[in-house]
Amino acid sequence: MAMEDSPLVMVEDAEALAKMCERLKTRSVIGVDTESDSMHHFQEKVCLIQISDVDTDYIVDPLSVKDLSPLGEIINDPKVLKILHGADYDIVSLKRDYGFTFRNLFDTMIAAQFLGFVKFGLADLVRDTFGVFMDKKYQTHDWASRPLLPEHLEYARGDTHFLIALHELMRAKLDRKGRLKMVEEECRILAEREWRSRTSDSESWTRVKGANRLNASGQRVLRALCNLRDLRAKEMDRPPYKVFPDQILLRLAELQPTDFDTVASLVKPRSPLMRRHGEDMLAAVQEGLNDETPLPEPRSSKPRKAGPPTRYGMRETERLMLRLKDWRATVKKRTKVPMIMVASNNQLKALAGWRPHTTEELFQVEDLREWQIKLYGPELLELVRVFEASLESAPRAATAAPGAEGGGRRKRRRRRGGARGGAESSGAEASGAAE
Repeated sequence: MAMEDSPLVMVEDAEALAKMCERLKTRSVIGVDTESDSMHHFQEKVCLIQISDVDTDYIVDPLSVKDLSPLGEIINDPKVLKILHGADYDIVSLKRDYGFTFRNLFDTMIAAQFLGFVKFGLADLVRDTFGVFMDKKYQTHDWASRPLLPEHLEYARGDTHFLIALHELMRAKLDRKGRLKMVEEECRILAEREWRSRTSDSESWTRVKGANRLNASGQRVLRALCNLRDLRAKEMDRPPYKVFPDQILLRLAELQPTDFDTVASLVKPRSPLMRRHGEDMLAAVQEGLNDETPLPEPRSSKPRKAGPPTRYGMRETERLMLRLKDWRATVKKRTKVPMIMVASNNQLKALAGWRPHTTEELFQVEDLREWQIKLYGPELLELVRVFEASLESAPRAATAAPGAEGGGRRKRRRRRGGARGGAESSGAEASGAAE
């Protein structure tokens, strides 16, 4: 189990890659991880690929080996199980840089969550399972830098060395608890993740937290500022957030200064940021103020699946969402399972918006898993049925019991309405009852 008992093989040319891949083809399971340079460069890239089989650790240097297609065949081979930890970023990075397709993978972080581990970072799992301490001091290292020092290689190999053993232990525990199929479904979905390019996205401003709270003028200013930031970041080969922090761009977009001194007061008058980019930021604010091009329509991070139409108002959806959250808390308390084994907020929101009435409609709800439908489908359908029945009886209940839900709201509306005409007041009461 100790790393010093396993040989470390460096793969830095096509010949070494071919030898490694020939050996891996005979293996039924391997560990996989990557190291990238996203915290140090504008266009991030995979800088190392770590592979472990049962007795050897490999480190592939993709900056030296240009054609990695033989490794891609292994990654795509359904006969070889790939074990990763927190695989999301590794998957999308290898797809982005090399077009790899993942088939047959197992994520030990997902497994740890389904097993109810309180801490599920790789270092925590290795320490708690094998008693081995992993030093994570190179987690933010610039992996594009060369040469690679011995301590860099030891750190990198540690991320795959223990994965196969972890998988064996976790798989057995998941099987005993009846949760293995759940994790396997989650891993199949994970394998389909795709990279969303930053450089080809001219609307990077929409990903700034708080952008949706700006008015149209502020959003146009923010768009101009983000375009400036992306240009400077590309020139400097730095991540955009290390050029202009988001909070400064938001402040400029909100207040829209028209002179240099005001810009300086919002940033820091004598800071390097102000010295290097102050004039350009002021020009970008003015450009945004003069911009009349349309803003993009709000867009989801991914397309919705086809499914029942959203037939219902926002207030009803929110009320059902609250009931679904109560149901989730009850299920967790009743079954004593980890939260991940019930439902996420996004899944509950989709359920509340669509209100499925049949098992077939449940299968169409965005992101809902087969294992969730199998475990909780009848409960969810009954919850929707009871909720809709309560809506149908709500107007009659409101008439018979003035203190019922909505009564207080109608009284407040009447008080605010003051001198409005009786017909208008009656219309407000009818609207409140319908809600």
